Amino acid sequence: MTYRTKGTCAREISFEVVDGKLHNVSFFGGCHGNLQGIAKLVEGMSVEEAVSRLEGICCGMKSTSCPDQLAQAIKSYAKNN
Repeated sequence: MTYRTKGTCAREISFEVVDGKLHNVSFFGGCHGNLQGIAKLVEGMSVEEAVSRLEGICCGMKSTSCPDQLAQAIKSYAKNN
């Protein structure tokens, strides 16, 4: 799935879900090193666990963040599949 982010430096997130687990998470734009770290940390994690851990995280004064946008992307995926 590809998800266009809202309110973050990263412009887009892509990922796959196989048997309810996240794989191949990639962020486009944003803080490259931090986002690579997030992608590796969630690799193989269940979609429920990832949403639980990432949803609601803010970046500075923004009401969202790249981790929060990943949670929103996963929720969007779950709603449509």
